[in-house]
Amino acid sequence: MPRIFAMPIVVGRESIDLMQHTNNKEYLKWMEEAAAAHSAELGWTTKRYFDFGGAFIAKAHWIEYLRPTFEGDNLTMYTWIENMKEKTSLRRFYLMRDKKVCMLGSTQWAFIDIRTSRAVEIPQEIASDFPIVAPGDPIFKDLGIKTILFKAVL
Repeated sequence: MPRIFAMPIVVGRESIDLMQHTNNKEYLKWMEEAAAAHSAELGWTTKRYFDFGGAFIAKAHWIEYLRPTFEGDNLTMYTWIENMKEKTSLRRFYLMRDKKVCMLGSTQWAFIDIRTSRAVEIPQEIASDFPIVAPGDPIFKDLGIKTILFKAVL
């Protein structure tokens, strides 16, 4: 069970804007793709959520761009769950190129009942499948991730 999920990204021509760097909307797309891939790796695919009758939806996103990225760049998007509360979960994102951070991000997810579209308590069956990685966990040092950069965001 991967506590921190790593998704490789190669920046394609379709991601480049008029300034010749990656368009801002691409980062959000990559965050959503990494979240879905991590969830699937932990056994929660879109189909399984729908069969279960509940799913996570984005409540708030936060992105900070630290370095531009360019066509052909080889990036790694890291993502993990920082906390899981009664009805919400905080997921963090850290995008790196050549051991340098390019973007920080967070998404607060709300768990909803698919029939009613209303927020409900995250079922224990789901919560127990998602490992929590708290700030200061030793795993961050191994990956070169500085969690101090995330203070007071979401």
